Amino acid sequence: MATSDRDSGNRSSGKQGFASMDKEKQREIASKGGQAAHEKGTAHEFDSEEAREAGRKGGEASHGGRNKSS
Repeated sequence: MATSDRDSGNRSSGKQGFASMDKEKQREIASKGGQAAHEKGTAHEFDSEEAREAGRKGGEASHGGRNKSS
């Protein structure tokens, strides 16, 4: 009877694929993807207004829209 990686206990966290790689390997692969997108001309580049809006939305989502002064 053959055992798979899941059965053998090699993955204690249950993660698979990209999530199972160490952080440095993930960064290396993601960086290559970003470089390729820029070379191809399909990468999105935020202007300052888009970055400001994204930061505002992220703050609302993570803080529930609470004001700092409250």
